[in-house]
Amino acid sequence: MLVRLEMGAKRMSIPFYPLPAWAMLLGLGAHFGIGFGLGILYFRSLWWSTRRFAGSIAAIIALMIGRFALIGGALALASLEGALPLLIMALGVLFARFAVINGVPEIAS
Repeated sequence: MLVRLEMGAKRMSIPFYPLPAWAMLLGLGAHFGIGFGLGILYFRSLWWSTRRFAGSIAAIIALMIGRFALIGGALALASLEGALPLLIMALGVLFARFAVINGVPEIAS
């Protein structure tokens, strides 16, 4: 029944990236910057919560859920734009991890 339904309709052909190259590069740079910023927030928050691990368990769990929701939501939104923005944002998070680890003196040595 569903065979050859498209014969009467025109085929839609949408280019993968309809933007000019400079706009695409600007968008990918923004995704990298957002990923880097969120990664800095994520890993600094993780470092802060491990330093205060003897504190309130409810606060630590709430902070953990907030971290996961923030970075997971941002990566999920980037995935709606395609694989390349998602990968660039994840690369920004990875670079932020290296930046935070090298910036903390107890870990870097």
